[in-house]
Amino acid sequence: MPSKIAIVGDRFMLPKVFAERITAACGSAIDIRVLEQPWPDEPMEHGYAGSKLDGLKEFMGDPDEVVNFIGDAALLVTHLAPVSRSMLQRLPGLKFIAVSRGGPVNIDMQAARDHRVLVVNTPGRNASAVAEFTIGAILAETRLIRSGHESLRGGEWRGDLYRADRTGRELGEMTVGIVGYGAIGTRVVKLLKAFGCKILVTDPYVQLSAQDRNDGVEHVGLGELLARADVISLHARVTAETTGFIDRAALAQVKPGAIFINTARGPLVDYQALFEALSAGRLGGAMLDTFAVEPVPADWPLLQLPNVTLTPHIAGASLRTVTIAADQAAEEVRRYLAGEPPLNPC
Repeated sequence: MPSKIAIVGDRFMLPKVFAERITAACGSAIDIRVLEQPWPDEPMEHGYAGSKLDGLKEFMGDPDEVVNFIGDAALLVTHLAPVSRSMLQRLPGLKFIAVSRGGPVNIDMQAARDHRVLVVNTPGRNASAVAEFTIGAILAETRLIRSGHESLRGGEWRGDLYRADRTGRELGEMTVGIVGYGAIGTRVVKLLKAFGCKILVTDPYVQLSAQDRNDGVEHVGLGELLARADVISLHARVTAETTGFIDRAALAQVKPGAIFINTARGPLVDYQALFEALSAGRLGGAMLDTFAVEPVPADWPLLQLPNVTLTPHIAGASLRTVTIAADQAAEEVRRYLAGEPPLNPC
């Protein structure tokens, strides 16, 4: 009997791409059903401030509809569909879940373990996309690209941006601090090396490679990084330890005039404290791609500041991200069906 696989994709992680890659990896002796969710045209749920679904974070889909769709499938491949404890209790045949993201925040991992459901993910799938975006974000702030664009769009020719006391700085003369040194942080550092800037890294759970040390990258504590860096870029995961860790106390340590970049996750930052630091001029500017609540409220104070660039959580959005994640998920499905150990168990 063909193995039954339920695919819940969306308008970014297309279910047809999942299906194509799984079929290519596993052959035709599988029974695939697909469901497309409306994200990102419609927002997902964010459970960081309290979730209505067993504490799950960043998910999309009605639990009853998802359960009914999965039905008797033994394998689920998804991007955003929630899988809670109460849902697993209604899915006794489900044995395997592949989540096409860096962290399975839409899955109740303890419940999955209790029900003996193997969960795998696709780490690093968007590392290249986010890293490239981060470099663009840094340049937009340090070289006054945003300021020049907004002034011209508003009908003003800002010739004063060429003044020595107002113009931008080159990365080669700056110190850039990377907070979090996983798949994305390491990629950002690799790209930054080409600019010749001084690079600081803080992450208590990793060590620098010999190549990094030879290239002059320094591993320092968070306080030292904040005090020395001209540009601070967040690449940490959201954990109990990191939630809100960029707070008033942290921002008070920042080098005056520094640029702050967040392409990681909104809950890492106390946004009221960030607003105050930007309003007071302690920070020279910020580029924010992620927020504690998404979409952001129309009256959000940070939307009104002239020294902030904002984008709608698109740093990881690239066509290559889609195909990398689909290929990783397909390989995990193949390995599971072949009785081989997973590459990325959660």
